[in-house]
Amino acid sequence: MTTLTPHPCSDLTEIRARVQQKRLDYVNYNFSAKKNDILKTFFDLSQEFDSLADFYRICVTVPMESFAVESRLYMLNTDKTLSLVCDTEHGVFIPPAPCPEHIILTNTPYETEEAYIVPILGRPIQSADAPALPETKAMHLLGLFEVSPLKRLTASDKFFLTKYTNRIGYNLRKRLLSQQNIQHLQFINNLISDIEHNVIIPNMYYKYLFKQLKKRIDGLCSLIDTVEQYQTTTQGNPEKCQQIVDQISSIRNHLLDSYQEINKHHANLSLFLESLFRRDHFEAGRLVLHQQICKLETDIILPQLSHYEKRITARGITIDKPEDMRGEEIELQVDFGLLSQVYANLFSNVIKYAETIIDHNGHPRKAVAYGRMILPNHFGPGQDAIKLNVFSTGNPIPDSESSLVFKDGFMGTNCITKSSRGHGLAFIKYVIELHGGQVGYEFTEEGNNFYFILPFISITR
Repeated sequence: MTTLTPHPCSDLTEIRARVQQKRLDYVNYNFSAKKNDILKTFFDLSQEFDSLADFYRICVTVPMESFAVESRLYMLNTDKTLSLVCDTEHGVFIPPAPCPEHIILTNTPYETEEAYIVPILGRPIQSADAPALPETKAMHLLGLFEVSPLKRLTASDKFFLTKYTNRIGYNLRKRLLSQQNIQHLQFINNLISDIEHNVIIPNMYYKYLFKQLKKRIDGLCSLIDTVEQYQTTTQGNPEKCQQIVDQISSIRNHLLDSYQEINKHHANLSLFLESLFRRDHFEAGRLVLHQQICKLETDIILPQLSHYEKRITARGITIDKPEDMRGEEIELQVDFGLLSQVYANLFSNVIKYAETIIDHNGHPRKAVAYGRMILPNHFGPGQDAIKLNVFSTGNPIPDSESSLVFKDGFMGTNCITKSSRGHGLAFIKYVIELHGGQVGYEFTEEGNNFYFILPFISITR
């Protein structure tokens, strides 16, 4: 039998005091039967509907049906501004609408010529970017609730609407916390996919590298046996000595090559682990950018291309480097680790999907290429962009698939490997959009081009 340890407050003293105080409060409120029914209606409907949008609709509809008034619900944004999220005329605004000038940030109810505005208060919702705070009874502003016309409201109605808005605050805080928890769970699920795709699957390459290393070590052991036999059976044969020296040199070079490959793979994997397992990601419930100034080709593209070069060439794919980027050092302020993973995913896809085509000269071609293009005013006047491409030869993606390529879990019908999980392009889309950019696919004359567009500001030192 399980023994329960009593909580220090198990005598219910505090709770009993609050129950008694609440009963006394409602006696003092002296709400009419109609107004009590309004609170019951709001409570029942807020339990019945799950989505935040439906909750917004309930908040504005209950007073409209009960008092024949119009109401508007404003929510506080992370930048401490207000946005209109729902009203009785238009319903829910997607995206939220700008806040009118007569609505001001305040913790106390106030009146305008046309409306009565009540603050929506609740215990603070922990910000994703703020340090954890102990639970507090202090009430923070979550938004504002506006009711009009003012002339229809008596002093008793205004008092009731203040209490009604308090109920909105209590329910809203719980829903926002629930929404935040759901977002955290979604982030963790996505992160698991990111880790599997960008860390666990590439980590399998170690198995191949270790096999190659073991093969070279076995060759060295065999050579030692040969030397021992040579010592007992021959006397100073220069040609045989040279053969042994050549074999030792060859094995040494192979061992050095294997070491460098493992070291390079380890450095890449460490970079990916660091950028995916940051504490900030888990606290925010989403990927958080750590931006720094990087040289696009030198720091990001070429290291990732080098990492995949042997596997690319092993499939008979040639690498065409762009003429217009040679000697050019484009600098971007980006998250180095995450953008490196973007290129890693694109080069990995080349291995899976590149195909041989007949080029415009009538010659067979199987290739990968990368490049860039400056797009003036792409994001608006004076807001230039840079388009970054990774192209590979092959047949076009069918129209039925081209609109789905950036959807998580999607895999093209021409994928040659069963190790794919269809997560790479979805990861790319998420990271690029975090940078304020866009992703896309286009078929060119000889193959498929996957690109992303980032805001481009020329960085001068």
